Amino acid sequence: MARQPGRISQAAARALASWFGCGYFPAARGTWASAAAVLIALLLARFAGWQPWHFGALTAVLLGPGVWAAHREAQRLQRKDPPFVVIDEVLGQWLALAGATALNWKSYLAAFLLFRILDIWKPAPARQLESLPGGIGIVADDLAAGAYGALVLFAAGCFNLY
Repeated sequence: MARQPGRISQAAARALASWFGCGYFPAARGTWASAAAVLIALLLARFAGWQPWHFGALTAVLLGPGVWAAHREAQRLQRKDPPFVVIDEVLGQWLALAGATALNWKSYLAAFLLFRILDIWKPAPARQLESLPGGIGIVADDLAAGAYGALVLFAAGCFNLY
């Protein structure tokens, strides 16, 4: 007999996958989750002295739990990528911010816009990564968009564009 997931782990998966409710907004769920990620980054930088690389580290730390949560929710609903699962946007947004050479209002705005555009556009191979199984496929395309955004943001910073 297959073991049923516990209520606590199910609730934890739902909370993390929806980024604590951002995924339940009626429209533009990914944009709201990205905005929440930028707000958290702004607060961590301002009050805890975080640097851009910290957001790359945070992405790495939450990658495993994020994939697990996305996978659990996709399995529970028997859907490839449930619309309320937005942990992938949060991780991709933080990865984009990790490419900043400085944190200021311009870099936060640039990282946000770059990530959202690249996440919607999904240039190759980001779109192909969606076909990976389970939570990995849900998260991988957004990480690719975040990596592209980080590269563009880093290059812009090297030319003092922000």
